[in-house]
Amino acid sequence: MSKHPNSNLNPVTEAVRIQIPRTGEMEHSAPMYLTSSFCFDEAEEMRAAFADENDNNIYSRFSNPNVDEFIKKMCALEGAEAGFATASGMAAVFASMFALLKQGDHLICCSSVFGSTHTMVTKFLPRYGIEATLVPANDDEAWEKAVKPNSKMVFIETPTNPQLEIIDLEWAGKFSKKHNLILNVDNCFATPLLQKPADYGADLIVHSATKWIDGQGRVLGGVIVGRKDLIHDIYLFSRNTGPSLSAFNAWILSKSLETLDVRLQRHCENAVKVAEALQKHKNVEWVKYPFLENHPQYEIAKKQMKAGGGIVCFEIKGGIEAGRNFLNKLQLLSMTANLGDTRSIASHPASTTHSKLTEQERLNVGITPGLIRVSVGLEYADDIINDLNQALD
Repeated sequence: MSKHPNSNLNPVTEAVRIQIPRTGEMEHSAPMYLTSSFCFDEAEEMRAAFADENDNNIYSRFSNPNVDEFIKKMCALEGAEAGFATASGMAAVFASMFALLKQGDHLICCSSVFGSTHTMVTKFLPRYGIEATLVPANDDEAWEKAVKPNSKMVFIETPTNPQLEIIDLEWAGKFSKKHNLILNVDNCFATPLLQKPADYGADLIVHSATKWIDGQGRVLGGVIVGRKDLIHDIYLFSRNTGPSLSAFNAWILSKSLETLDVRLQRHCENAVKVAEALQKHKNVEWVKYPFLENHPQYEIAKKQMKAGGGIVCFEIKGGIEAGRNFLNKLQLLSMTANLGDTRSIASHPASTTHSKLTEQERLNVGITPGLIRVSVGLEYADDIINDLNQALD
């Protein structure tokens, strides 16, 4: 668990320069602390550590120097008080809910969310007596009607996965404050470099660090940052249930944050070019990208995001079979269950990430049979576009 370090530096600089104390070897890059536990010189020192009277490391399920460094960088980037890192993005979503909700509580959730999040909210929360109501992303009246006396938390994604709907964070912050609800925002698609939910009143921000934060398809990881009091409860829950991030993965992710800014600039530049090119193709029904002027929430995206991100989605003419045929024709783009990689990736949500939803559930959140999601990589933009065009042809 870590606090945001006091600094006058730009958060991007902090993500490069924050580092755990050097050892006697005076290494420039932080070493890996691949140990399950940590030693004490005296019994009293160990007692004090278990009593939370000092910040000593005890066990890597609780804390680890590499994990601590990664958390401090994420807190700096998000402008958050504290954080906890988890073994995967879904572990972060899980811990952010289950640590704070109890039997009899009610969660209000955006209906357009990642498939596993949708399953957790609709299938697993009810097993523990926690109610959940799914609400369309931009139906303000439905959000108001969803509030109950036992409502405790709001969970949203923006941009949403995979339809790239944009939720007004300013509105979400005011709505949550009005009803005294914890605002929990999945900021995975935008990253803290494109938008900062804490600036709009978010109490918790979760990430799948597997995506843009690692950015190279190497390791799994997740992180939750936000209010110190809420993170403390999440820490205690996770310390005892065990969804902790490994030291090795934390070391990788911390190094990845040093290049996030430059990588994301290229991802966004390429994504705009891809989106504009797809709009011109005769076999494409529509294209959705937050910074295209025809996006339904374009003005909101421009207000709260610095750029449109690296995800483009479009509807291919011909439905589900055309979608599968398109994927089979790709020569450069990867077909894999990930996004946010250096390499461009194409996926078909209806038959993969959201296949566990019923057809009606998919349609309710805009996942049509021919929907294709492209995670735009760092390749030369014309090469990405040429591969998409030949597959569409």
